[in-house]
Amino acid sequence: MANQHGDFVWYELMSGDADGAQEFYSGLLGWTFKSGNMDGIDYRPFSAGGGGDIGGLLQLTEEMTEHGARPCWVGYVRVDDVPATVSKAKGAGATVLMEGHEVPEVGPFAMLQDPGGAPFYVIDDRSGQDSDAFASHEPRMGHCAWNELMAGDPDAAKSFYGDLFGWVVSDTMDMGEMGKYEMLRNGAERDFMFGAVMNAMPDMPVSMWSFYFRLPSIDVAEAYIKQNGGQVMNGPMEIPGGEFIINGVDPQGAMFSVIGPRGEG
Repeated sequence: MANQHGDFVWYELMSGDADGAQEFYSGLLGWTFKSGNMDGIDYRPFSAGGGGDIGGLLQLTEEMTEHGARPCWVGYVRVDDVPATVSKAKGAGATVLMEGHEVPEVGPFAMLQDPGGAPFYVIDDRSGQDSDAFASHEPRMGHCAWNELMAGDPDAAKSFYGDLFGWVVSDTMDMGEMGKYEMLRNGAERDFMFGAVMNAMPDMPVSMWSFYFRLPSIDVAEAYIKQNGGQVMNGPMEIPGGEFIINGVDPQGAMFSVIGPRGEG
């Protein structure tokens, strides 16, 4: 499947302890990390199962933390024109956190914060290679299975991202007091859904993206998280279709999400 404007193509973990994060996620998701250096920054691409790279692990520097960077996961969305997308996003109320940079042999990128406060990247990938970081059509271990936005104002978020990327609501599930869970396609003609928008929890100060990475056993994952310095904040919770999810915090303080079946894997 060829990637297009509006597709998630990369996932980045920012961490204050890259060595510790690498050890934790290697055990949890089976990822293989490469050593890397981008403009003098410790940046480690990672992959699962011998396939292409899924994302990268960024060691936060003192300068980054002084400017407000904190451990977190951020997704990259492919766009046809980074400057035009940044300009459009700014006009719609987004904040530009970083621009004017380029990934060597890939293309220009920028980091934005949507009007609700959720950070995300946009990138014009000119490498000629399609990404399968998000598993669009069949489950793939270690790959992202779902992209979920918890938004303070879901209607405003749908309007913002719909205008920017062409995302449309494909299906809706009633969650009672929590409101609607609205599932998204990147264009009405696409034959798969990639994520959803829902109401943020009352105690959340800003909107936030969560990325659900697939693993073979949610029970094994729960035990591993607790035994290796992480925290389980929610779950295991069953979702439609019979799988289970966990929302947690890694030992370095970044929130993360995983999905998988019950059992020993």
